[in-house]
Amino acid sequence: MDTRFNLFENEIGSRFAKRFAGTAVVIHGSSLPKSTQELMSLRASQINGCGHCVDMHVKEAAAAGESAVRLHLVAAWRESTVFTEAERAALALAEEGTRLADAHQGVSDETWARVRKHYDDDQIAALVCLVALINAANRLAVITHQPGGSYEAGMFAAAVD
Repeated sequence: MDTRFNLFENEIGSRFAKRFAGTAVVIHGSSLPKSTQELMSLRASQINGCGHCVDMHVKEAAAAGESAVRLHLVAAWRESTVFTEAERAALALAEEGTRLADAHQGVSDETWARVRKHYDDDQIAALVCLVALINAANRLAVITHQPGGSYEAGMFAAAVD
């Protein structure tokens, strides 16, 4: 797959990317566990078929100590025993928030109740913003054909510092 367009080499794209990355810094600095952030981002990216973001979030999660077993089971989290109830609530929110066009109700009341049970208001704000952010990132990368495979853990943090 050849990259269609490099947003970072375009003035408008570059300015947007800086501000977009700044929103990620806010979420990363929240009290929402880093592992939960990476698992959610990975799951949304799998659903959206974004190789670039799958690559990034697998490598970032592994670098942060996430186990290979859990990373391999994210796509089948409902049929897996390796995720906590809180993580399962977050993964359900990530899926339902990503599949808005597939579900007439959007995020179900059941999923929302599970999220409320396990997370405080600041963490819920981070969860909701993360679902929006990763879906936007997936769309940017898929539209411009950003391939997966070349990301190295820490590249994002180095780019926003």
